[in-house]
Amino acid sequence: MNAPKTYYVYILASRRHGTLYVGVCNDIGNRLALHRSGRGSQFVKKYGVTRLVYVEEYASPQEAIAREKALKEWRRDWKIRLIEQDNPEWADLSPLL
Repeated sequence: MNAPKTYYVYILASRRHGTLYVGVCNDIGNRLALHRSGRGSQFVKKYGVTRLVYVEEYASPQEAIAREKALKEWRRDWKIRLIEQDNPEWADLSPLL
């Protein structure tokens, strides 16, 4: 039997208080590699948004997609507050994965 999949909602930033990108995936390491190689999304490539600053985990794709859509509707200052609750320095979290 396969282990249960984990789905991720994540926020990337170009720098502290810089351009933000909200995404969803089921393999965060692979998705980051795609973004950083310029193949993840045109927006990320154009604006250099490659620093992983926020991550949430979900057990179902439906929950993760719903959360991603909700976050994309949030005001920018709400997203900044969310990031700074757990990551006040806007450190790149990818080494912790």
